[in-house]
Amino acid sequence: MKKIYFLFIGGLLISGSIFAQEKTKQFTHADTLRGTLNPERTWWDVQHYDIQVTPDYATKSISGKNTITYKVTTDSYPAFMQIDLQEPMLIDSVLFGNSNRPMQFTREGNAWHVQAPKQVKGSTGKVTVFFHGTPRAAIRPPWDGGWIWTKDEQGRPWMSVACQGLGASVWYPCKDHQSDEPDNGAKLNITVADSLTAVGNGRLVNKTSANGLTTYTWQVVNPINSYNIIPYIGKYVNFTDTLHGEKGTLDMSYWVLDYNLPKAKEQFKQAKLMMRAFEYWFGPYPFYEDSYKLVDAPHLGMEHQSAVAYGNQYKNGYRGRDLSGSGWGTKWDFIIIHESGHEWFANNITTKDIADMWVHEGFTNYSETLFTEYYYGKEAGNDYCYGIRKNIRNDRTIIGPYGVNEEGSGDMYYKGANMLHSIRHAIDNDEKFRQILRGLNKTFYHQTVTTEQVENYISKQSGINLSKVFDQYLRTTQIPKLEYTLSKDKSTVSYRWTNCVAGFNLPIVLRKDGNVLSIKPTTSLQTAKITKAQSDLLTKELIERLYYVVAENGK
Repeated sequence: MKKIYFLFIGGLLISGSIFAQEKTKQFTHADTLRGTLNPERTWWDVQHYDIQVTPDYATKSISGKNTITYKVTTDSYPAFMQIDLQEPMLIDSVLFGNSNRPMQFTREGNAWHVQAPKQVKGSTGKVTVFFHGTPRAAIRPPWDGGWIWTKDEQGRPWMSVACQGLGASVWYPCKDHQSDEPDNGAKLNITVADSLTAVGNGRLVNKTSANGLTTYTWQVVNPINSYNIIPYIGKYVNFTDTLHGEKGTLDMSYWVLDYNLPKAKEQFKQAKLMMRAFEYWFGPYPFYEDSYKLVDAPHLGMEHQSAVAYGNQYKNGYRGRDLSGSGWGTKWDFIIIHESGHEWFANNITTKDIADMWVHEGFTNYSETLFTEYYYGKEAGNDYCYGIRKNIRNDRTIIGPYGVNEEGSGDMYYKGANMLHSIRHAIDNDEKFRQILRGLNKTFYHQTVTTEQVENYISKQSGINLSKVFDQYLRTTQIPKLEYTLSKDKSTVSYRWTNCVAGFNLPIVLRKDGNVLSIKPTTSLQTAKITKAQSDLLTKELIERLYYVVAENGK
């Protein structure tokens, strides 16, 4: 979700050079500490987080603790464990195991080096980290994230967090790296004034009150991204529904500000439509055990696992607008569809490094096309995907630098979707493509992955070596050009790829009115015999509608 705001600025189709032209960012030691799996991180594997937090709305501060359960992965490791908590937040103390033995620690910016006792490979350890402070306040959530301190329309406190990219350590201590999710889930205990309600991920497992305060305990049993563990605090009311889905009965729950209840009961009907479409395309919702929720949020939206943040003003489209200009984008609520699509791509399948976030955003952006197609037909989906192409900037490469917690271009959304649309038409078998999407979610179920794993899976299952296609769209800013020339009698066609990486080999299949033309261009000029009906398919409009390429007829 993170960069959609910026994609409206200068949303023109721009052709770049073979290597993206951009200012070289100078990364620091702090970036490396944040983005790299160094020895102080790799010797312990997070099993569970048990977070307690008490926010103080008046002072915009929080206090709490996180009990981190972990498994020791090696016999040889440094005497320290790196725990992340960003400035200006403070760690008060760290206690080891059930004995609550104090552990020594030092601070290095946003990283805390905690001295750990010797432990045996395969054993389970536990540390409890007490913390407090005034967390970074979000300036323009969710794009510029942090803790959100605001008021609802009736002037009552409304609080939450948005921290994708910025990281969960902006407010609680953790191992803040996407590659390590708590294998056994997490608990989030939120203590608030009795006049407010606190909502978290998963299911409500306990609620206790004392001295004018109430603690709500929410629990997820599945692995979860650390940035997805989020409190929502406000004057919430709740209504529920169920879906008879691919894995049985799915509990669907909606938490909205009290005055939004009538609107939510109507608008949120789209959640079941979404779930049916995405279970068809992607396979079963990945978190039946933890339920599905939509929660009113004081920002536009975010893919918080099993508690999707909603702030789209109860309008269809993106705040009432059609991002594609095709007319189809206002048939449905953008935030319900897009952010829920992340439950499969981002939450079920998570990239180890945020440099590979196209796996999250490219597939999820394409889920909008698939949703449109499911309910309105394939040509409607084609219209939508072609329409969003105008938002591609080709400013820099989609894959960012590794090991420094840095994303690539925001083109991971629209260009990522159009790459997948191109691959789908190259495969020319919609059922095979659907099974690839479902297979990704089954093969990498609840796993963290690299882009290479995803790329190789798609190539293997499609039967096409797409490595150069991924290189082209993910690692360069060039738009490949299909040059083709018809003979005067239109009985032969010559064609090749230019403006592309060496070895680029995207197949082209064109279909219309029962006629089919299938060619496999390379960077070498080829010639093929065709019929008059096939020659009629070779139009710039049809080629560019189905593939993110430039088509040029040499006449």
